[in-house]
Amino acid sequence: MIATLSGGTRDALAGASARLDLVLVPGFKDSGPEHWQSLWETGLPTFQRIAQRRWDNPDIELWIAAIARLLAERRRPAVLIGHSLGALASSCLAADGHRLVAGLMLVAPAEPARFEAEERVPQTPLGVPTLVVASHNDPMMRFARAEHWAKTWTADLADLGEAGHINAEAGFGPWPHGLDLLAGLVSKVLVSLET
Repeated sequence: MIATLSGGTRDALAGASARLDLVLVPGFKDSGPEHWQSLWETGLPTFQRIAQRRWDNPDIELWIAAIARLLAERRRPAVLIGHSLGALASSCLAADGHRLVAGLMLVAPAEPARFEAEERVPQTPLGVPTLVVASHNDPMMRFARAEHWAKTWTADLADLGEAGHINAEAGFGPWPHGLDLLAGLVSKVLVSLET
């Protein structure tokens, strides 16, 4: 897969791995082998993935704890790349002020009410460079709600149009455009770490 990346994307991700961890945070029931998160993990050695004891228990606090465990083991600034429930959990850890969360790529965040997380999901800016990636026909969250969250979190918003839940079922396998989006975010994160 690395051969399909542009030079700028390849350079940005390689440069990032010297200073940052890139942490994949799957959603409810994990990301299967054809999901872009799994393909990124197997195709590029720069990615770490959280370990979850029970992927079938959608308790957001379990997701937050799993991210915190990995960050404690790694002890380096990290960009969290969360999908669905994983995106919500990532936003919570950033809002909690975890010192190692340096940036967030929140792909197809789920509606918090779907996971009884309305009270937990932050209603304030997240304090780190953040990109929300959303779709107009995502069954887990309407696009207007994704816009609301991007504004609330002071995040950039990438509008993918009609892209479903941005997962394997919606046709997102290796997703090189997602890696391009991540490379752009990583560049912002590296600048923010220098200031």
